[in-house]
Amino acid sequence: MHEELRGALAGLLDGLPAKQASAAVERLIANYRGRTPTDAPVLRDRADVAAYAAYRMPATFEAVRSALAAFEERVPGWAPGSHLDIGGGTGAAAWAAADVWPELRTTVLDWAEPALALGRELAAGTLPDTRWQRQVIGEGLTVPEDTGLVTVSYVLGELTGADREAVVAAAARARTAVLIEPGTPDGYARIRVAREQLVATGMRVVAPCPHSAACPIVPGEDWCHFSARVNRSSLHRQVKGGSLPYEDEKFAYVAATRVEARPVAARIVRKPQLRKGQVLLDVCTEDGLARRTVTKRQGAVYRAARDAAWGGTVPGGE
Repeated sequence: MHEELRGALAGLLDGLPAKQASAAVERLIANYRGRTPTDAPVLRDRADVAAYAAYRMPATFEAVRSALAAFEERVPGWAPGSHLDIGGGTGAAAWAAADVWPELRTTVLDWAEPALALGRELAAGTLPDTRWQRQVIGEGLTVPEDTGLVTVSYVLGELTGADREAVVAAAARARTAVLIEPGTPDGYARIRVAREQLVATGMRVVAPCPHSAACPIVPGEDWCHFSARVNRSSLHRQVKGGSLPYEDEKFAYVAATRVEARPVAARIVRKPQLRKGQVLLDVCTEDGLARRTVTKRQGAVYRAARDAAWGGTVPGGE
């Protein structure tokens, strides 16, 4: 899906004046993390949507795909038959879910018709089983109980408190709910509250946490987030004004489910630190946060630890 999405985005800004695209991107940079009420969508017209898609879709795709892949590893052999993407905009989560489960049928809900129209255009011929439906995101939203997967990515911050709670309650009706927010303290705080709400409905947290108990992080002292590498196309660099061929998208997420699953024994929650003959791993376990030191004496486990990644599992600790 990486290359298909890149190809779909390639000609997106053709014909759009550079100043108009730049102005839209600047406004979106200030707003996409979420301070916009439900009745005033961030994406207002075609120029906004085109700028947003070029600016945000590659990073959103990688973050959502990382979260879904982490969940998929814990439910071997299971696949959702249907996928509802709440507040999906131009469809980055639909592309990500199709990359993990190619046979998935997706419905994208969003309140902004220009976003749905462009999403439909980008997905034409690649995601033929995707439906695009206009829907107010908030109170009154319903999710059919036979829905296999619900995703809510980079949406909660745009909602009022009541609408946010209603969306999470609706997501909890599915067999699996995966929620993603920016990897900021505020984004983590929203995920933390949503996680507690999902657990209260009887769902089990499968990723990133190794348990469904209370998060061991002390609010205000730290936050849980992860990173996904985004390879920038020339279009992406042009729109974002960057020169590097890549960027790292920071995100916070929770994946909760009602299906049989195997949570990890420990999740690496910081970038591993390499020392001479040692690898230091900051992990979250069922017993809380801890630091594990893997030494060269541990042979194969040490070699695996040197290749361990932030957000991954502890070598030999499954």
